[in-house]
Amino acid sequence: MGMTNIAFITLEVDDTAAAQHFYSTAFGLDEQVRLRASETPTSGFRGFTMSLTVSQPADVDSLVGTALEAGAAVLKPVAKSFWGYGGVVRAPDGTIWKIATSAKKNTGPATRRIDGTVLLLGVADIAASKRFYVERGLTVAKSFGRMYVEFDTGSSPVKLALYRRRALAKDAGVAPEGTGSHRIVLGGSAGPCTDPDGFAWEDASPAALGSAECTDGKGM
Repeated sequence: MGMTNIAFITLEVDDTAAAQHFYSTAFGLDEQVRLRASETPTSGFRGFTMSLTVSQPADVDSLVGTALEAGAAVLKPVAKSFWGYGGVVRAPDGTIWKIATSAKKNTGPATRRIDGTVLLLGVADIAASKRFYVERGLTVAKSFGRMYVEFDTGSSPVKLALYRRRALAKDAGVAPEGTGSHRIVLGGSAGPCTDPDGFAWEDASPAALGSAECTDGKGM
């Protein structure tokens, strides 16, 4: 069985109750993110960012505003750029979130509706990581050489993309160095495995029998 989607992502946090309160208050996220208690050591950049895409600047302002009120820290202040409008914050649990829109002008009042959630993995070698995921059943939707790859994850609540680690850290406004746990686990349909950069996958349906472990590099 190939890996065709992300069924869920699990953030590993020190305090699940506090993190749950933050995500429901700041972004209204309940479905897209699962939480698990963890005290695994981690420091610096964890090698990934989460992006929320919205339809207009007013929604960026509203979501960033509630995130800051709920305890997030600003990494990049909300600003206009050539690609649109957005900002980057770090949640109290340490996860980096980018909230952005490609629109430059508002078409109405803020709705706070999130149009898309994207998990960006910072990787050492785009070609190797791309090959790893393609071999496990994911289809490339967009690819910009050795800089950026986006996969077609169908109706998944979270999209998956790869970015060079240093470039991703720069985009997030943090130093690229980091050690210890990524503090994130991905749930997919191809069984447990670990990608070339140490990001771990779990089987999205533990009760499923005969699920191929994607560590064998073959898929089924």
